[in-house]
Amino acid sequence: MVRSSLKYNVFYRCTVIVWMVVKFILQQYFFHMWHRIWDEQTYQKWNALLKKQAREYRENAIKLGGVLIKVGQFLSTRTDFMPDVFIKELAGLVDRVPAIPYSYAKASIESEWNSTLQENLMEIDESPIAAASIGQVYKAKLTDGTVVAIKVQRYRIDDIFHMDFKALKIVFWLISVFTGFGKKANLDELYRELIYVMERELDFEKELGFGKYFKERYQEYETIHIPNYYEELCTKKVLVMEWIEGAKITNINYMNRHNINIKQTAKTLFDFYLDQFLNSGYFHADPHAGNILIQSDGRIAVIDFGMMGEVRKQDTQYFKRLIQGLIMDDYEKIINTLDEMNFVLPNANRDRLKKMIKQTVEMYENGSFKQMDSHTIEQVKEDIREFIKEQPIQLSADYAYLGRAASIVFGVLIEIYPDIDFGKWAKPKITEWFGGSIVGSIYKQFTKETLQPILSYPKAMLNWLESGEENRKWEKEKQQKQQLHHFYLLLEILTFTLIIGGISLFVYATSMGLVFLKIIGEAAVCILSLTIIIIFLKHYRMIRLRK
Repeated sequence: MVRSSLKYNVFYRCTVIVWMVVKFILQQYFFHMWHRIWDEQTYQKWNALLKKQAREYRENAIKLGGVLIKVGQFLSTRTDFMPDVFIKELAGLVDRVPAIPYSYAKASIESEWNSTLQENLMEIDESPIAAASIGQVYKAKLTDGTVVAIKVQRYRIDDIFHMDFKALKIVFWLISVFTGFGKKANLDELYRELIYVMERELDFEKELGFGKYFKERYQEYETIHIPNYYEELCTKKVLVMEWIEGAKITNINYMNRHNINIKQTAKTLFDFYLDQFLNSGYFHADPHAGNILIQSDGRIAVIDFGMMGEVRKQDTQYFKRLIQGLIMDDYEKIINTLDEMNFVLPNANRDRLKKMIKQTVEMYENGSFKQMDSHTIEQVKEDIREFIKEQPIQLSADYAYLGRAASIVFGVLIEIYPDIDFGKWAKPKITEWFGGSIVGSIYKQFTKETLQPILSYPKAMLNWLESGEENRKWEKEKQQKQQLHHFYLLLEILTFTLIIGGISLFVYATSMGLVFLKIIGEAAVCILSLTIIIIFLKHYRMIRLRK
């Protein structure tokens, strides 16, 4: 466990976080250099390395807390570019965050209220019922006997987050310069979006405002329950809200014991989140099972409105144009819309992208999940994953949290009701969304081409794999050369940094008369200088060969 004095030291936190990322990059570069031929054994070793790195990340996140946990939670849902072994390790960060001592929570509450607990509470359980990355929740009773949930910020969490923001800036720079991901995503925008969302989570008064917003927006949804807040006791660091009795939405046994219709529960949840994703306004951006509870009367209670996203009016127009483009086979319209949404990279091959989208639509038309055996399914899943990674589309910061929320909800719905019919359930919402015009033709094709086969995998993808084999080989070789270039560049920077350190050690030892350290410093500078010359020559030769 990290000592308290170190945990709140900005230099220590930045060093641990940045070095961890540098080490991960170097380990992956060395692995690719040493393994030119990828057979089954190589893939097993690669997965073992990723699992080891993910475990180290999770352990550091739990020890340090702060931004590492939030970023880990975000990455755990990014199935489009994160490996499965990494996702499985990071998934535990959602629920298994160590609790802070009750003494810290008590002191914080009394400081915010400017009074003792006894003045407002009859009693409070000292063991938290939930512990998250920013706050933890206690069950208590007000002086009138009302049972409430009190959410209080973790000790010095504001300081920790702002320390980590500095480290995160360095990390994003490293990723953009030394990895291929920097070319697939606008990392500057993604960084700003992450900072904006996380800073907003640190202010509980904003969370209070979002809770009231959802209470008003969905007041007519009888099957959805948003908790009441006791505003007179709410501050920037403390929230007091209605206590909700229930179980996680994925607790099927609980629903069976209370004779709750599981299919109807899934349908209610589907309608609730589809409305948020399609229509302008704020959406609940952290809809994991711990934040969605099922009550004994069948109502769904939604809690924790700290992480929020927003669908703008312009976004809904983009979504409609994308769907219309798909239905009318107008792929130029689709590309132009994606361009306006900042999904298409400036150097993207638009013709190739149109071909990819067309083949993706065809794969949904022809795919049949039930007719494939498990081996074929796994192979096609891997092909799709590679397809997504290679296509010239970037991760847009504006839609990062929308994609995250949608993927979480999708997973929750499948866990609750595996036989879910997305096409049938979406029809009323889509009809309303398009305002009743062109609904017949649009919905018929929309259901056929996009929603209904969402669990299927493409047969057309196999045609693409065969026809594009040479192009994919060329792209893979190009990517490997680019990775090698980044690797040499990183080694040069690290070696140069070590040379500066050796020179500093030599100067210090000379001034202090420390002969042994002087010899070490001098030897280090000589060895590292020779090393950087060799690295530079190899790097230069590689660049010449590329030309």
